[in-house]
Amino acid sequence: MGSDAKVITAYPNFSPDKFEQKLPGRDLDMSPLAEHTKVERWHRGEPRLEEYVGSGKLRDKAALITGGDSGIGKTVAVFFAREGADITINYLPEEEDDAQNTKKLVEEAGKKCLLVPGDLRTQEFRESMIEKHMREYGALDILVNNASQQIQCQDLAEIDMNNVEDTFRCNIIQYIGVSKAALPHMKRGDVIINTTSVTAYKGSAGMLDYSATKGAITTFTKSLATQILPKGIRVVGVAPGPVYTPLQPASRPKEQMEDWSVGSSSLIHGRVAQPAELGESYVYCATSEILTGQVVHPNSGQYLV
Repeated sequence: MGSDAKVITAYPNFSPDKFEQKLPGRDLDMSPLAEHTKVERWHRGEPRLEEYVGSGKLRDKAALITGGDSGIGKTVAVFFAREGADITINYLPEEEDDAQNTKKLVEEAGKKCLLVPGDLRTQEFRESMIEKHMREYGALDILVNNASQQIQCQDLAEIDMNNVEDTFRCNIIQYIGVSKAALPHMKRGDVIINTTSVTAYKGSAGMLDYSATKGAITTFTKSLATQILPKGIRVVGVAPGPVYTPLQPASRPKEQMEDWSVGSSSLIHGRVAQPAELGESYVYCATSEILTGQVVHPNSGQYLV
């Protein structure tokens, strides 16, 4: 494993090894494993790790999280459960091992976790997923549109248009479709949280289509928030910066993963974020009753909005 003396962190796994995966990527195959439940706290210049402890902010709520088996989605599922919410997660069938691990963590928090594997690219499945959630819990207080894909290509002349179209289907189109299926079941005070990206704001030379979909998700967030404002249902976005998730080794060559961004002067702690460091942003979005049409930017200072 690589290391860099400039980086001061309590996370032992901050420096990725030289490895890659096939899409969609698996948490349990990360090298090293990512951190989903411990947050880094600083005190007088020294960092320490603490397990995230909830305080009942989401007591008696029911949340559905797409892509909840791994990465940011896994952390959101666990943090929401520790705040008192019952959970549904969606994932692809080949991610079953990751999903079972997420379910275990949610149940250890004393909450239910419904697993709904399937492909979000069809409206039929999106609607059946919402129906299964409603049969289990009878309410949909929080929807987190989080699942997405990215494929790197450094040259527009070489870009595969089939990949471009699929990235749009997997990202912005399914966000719209899932929201459409969910909205009839949501009531005043409920919230839709969309995962966008720092690339929506600063662009990405190597991921033209992905960054374009994230820009579209950002605009969709603002537009839907305006449309359903009279219903009292909030729509907010979270735009993470670089985060150590399975999407990264599944979308870039292994040579780019080793020591990925370690020592970067554009990141506040000189390293990419762990998924656990994003969880509190989602808890905030789920609980701030006057926040709507806005995007929260936990991006380590990579881009200042």
